[in-house]
Amino acid sequence: MGFFEKLKEGLTKTKNAIFKQVDNLFKSFVKVDEDMLEELEELLIMADVGAASSEEIISRLREKIKEDRITDPEECRIALRDILVDMIGEGEPLKLDTKPSVILVIGVNGVGKTTSIAKIAHRLKENGKHVMLAAADTFRAAAIDQLQIWADRVGVELIKHTEGSDPAAVVFDAASAA
Repeated sequence: MGFFEKLKEGLTKTKNAIFKQVDNLFKSFVKVDEDMLEELEELLIMADVGAASSEEIISRLREKIKEDRITDPEECRIALRDILVDMIGEGEPLKLDTKPSVILVIGVNGVGKTTSIAKIAHRLKENGKHVMLAAADTFRAAAIDQLQIWADRVGVELIKHTEGSDPAAVVFDAASAA
């Protein structure tokens, strides 16, 4: 089994575990009440949905429960699914009409940016695009090495400088090379 198949399998297991926890939560209550909603919110936060998003989801769910007078946990689960589908939406395909095209990825440490970059690079390469990564996170220990490993696995070029160097210089060199 290849690397990406293993990654996909691992993510699928995580997703299934989260959905199972949500299903078990709804099955453990005989009626919809505040305790159930608080447990659901906690579960969403623990599943890395994020505090603000979890609060928004629960707020919308409370409104739906009130509007539709939902008392059955199964109906509540269906309402939750509808809310999530509405919030996530269909999405739009990535349009890379300019050459070179730039995708900037930012976020706090530990949320999966590097792994997501590798997935995006892999997908773009599969679709016939020439992909180059720029290791501009020059201050986090091992960030450059981690991105190099992913670039090698995916088979794309990586522009990098030494740890602690100027991130803008890395981006400049990458733009020049593109």
